[in-house]
Amino acid sequence: MKLYAAQILLADGWAKQKTLTIDNGQITAIDSGYIEGAEIAQGPVIPGMVNCHSHAFQRAFAGFSEQGSDGQDSFWTWRKIMYQFLDKLSADDVHIIAKQLYIEMLKMGYTRVAEFHYLHHQINGDNYPQAATMAKAIFTAAAESGIGLTLLPVLYQYSGFGAKAATDGQKRFIHSTEKFNQLVSDCFILSKQFENSNVGIAPHSLRAVDKQGLQAAVAHVRALDKQAPIHIHIAEQQQEVHDCLAHYGQRPVAWLLANIELDQHWCLIHATHINEQERQGIIASQAIAGICPTTEANLGDGIFPTTEFLNEGGTFAIGSDSHISVNPVEELRWLEYAQRLIRQQRAVLATEEQASVGLNLWQKAAQGGAQSTAANVGELVVGKQADLLVLAQAKTALFAQNEQHLIDSLIFASQSNHVQDVMVNGQWLIKNQQHDQEQVAAEAFSQLITELSA
Repeated sequence: MKLYAAQILLADGWAKQKTLTIDNGQITAIDSGYIEGAEIAQGPVIPGMVNCHSHAFQRAFAGFSEQGSDGQDSFWTWRKIMYQFLDKLSADDVHIIAKQLYIEMLKMGYTRVAEFHYLHHQINGDNYPQAATMAKAIFTAAAESGIGLTLLPVLYQYSGFGAKAATDGQKRFIHSTEKFNQLVSDCFILSKQFENSNVGIAPHSLRAVDKQGLQAAVAHVRALDKQAPIHIHIAEQQQEVHDCLAHYGQRPVAWLLANIELDQHWCLIHATHINEQERQGIIASQAIAGICPTTEANLGDGIFPTTEFLNEGGTFAIGSDSHISVNPVEELRWLEYAQRLIRQQRAVLATEEQASVGLNLWQKAAQGGAQSTAANVGELVVGKQADLLVLAQAKTALFAQNEQHLIDSLIFASQSNHVQDVMVNGQWLIKNQQHDQEQVAAEAFSQLITELSA
């Protein structure tokens, strides 16, 4: 197919009057001018966004934990409520939730998601006869929605540092290293049945996995795919830092840098509480920081040192994590606004090379997200997968709309969804802000929420 765009954001900046040729899901040519027979995009075209961190089942939990407890709420009290909630979920339920979530992601401009998947077992904690039953529910939901999927099975072994026994609320997560590695192998096989998907791993955190288990899991996935993504929760909470210091004598990121060989295929999720040496170590290793601003704000985690990290050449991606928001625009807005509040300045995450904060953040987040998922996406160039968004011309026309200000208007000035059409892997999934499965998915999801709320 061919797609003509009057305005299009290419890797080297905005361009006018370009026709993309798309074959087998990839951009094979970008030509100047309109080519006869090309479909005409009804608005500016920009790269799709990658969601680097998702716990799909938590979408059904959004809104259930905002009641408060006399000022004592924290990540840890939230987690207790979450454990009680997931005691009710079957594999069919997870499929319903994930499908609804992935359609919502597509409609807001996410074209690929990294699913940090740790809900593995039956409600009573027993293994499913087929270990990848829950993983298959995720693969199927992604395929039915059309979103690109990077599945990250999670290794979860302990409830805390020092190999503390898992709690009852964690019984659906727990694996031995051997069983986990077999699950990963099964997921690699399963992925071959689903287009536009790949597999990595996610050692949950340093508190949930010991050094031996972490090293064994990394060695196994590296034997299957040397470039497989590896994601880990790290330094999200101050308590985690204190507990790591007490157990290992080092801060979490410092310990990881000293004991594990990080590279560009690692994504450190949150990494909120890091010092200067840890920040510079992440950058030197070429690992990605996976920042989830709306979830980190909702949980009271803290604020990642984004300004220093980017000034020193760090790579970042964004994620919706607990799905208190499913909107890349809001994630990027919070990313910038948190820095403004700390520094009492404006336009903090602009650069000398790119004065537009919005444009700078959209491009860097999309490219970092592509790296975090080992996916051939993130920018519109020949050879990349055709994952793109068409913005609604009628909506962008109501705000500053020249090229330098267009993405700034999208992120900082508009309150409605400007994403009109969404293409993933060369296929239109959203047209005129509609997905052909959204009504069926929403009805099933609404019914499930009613049952879970009873």
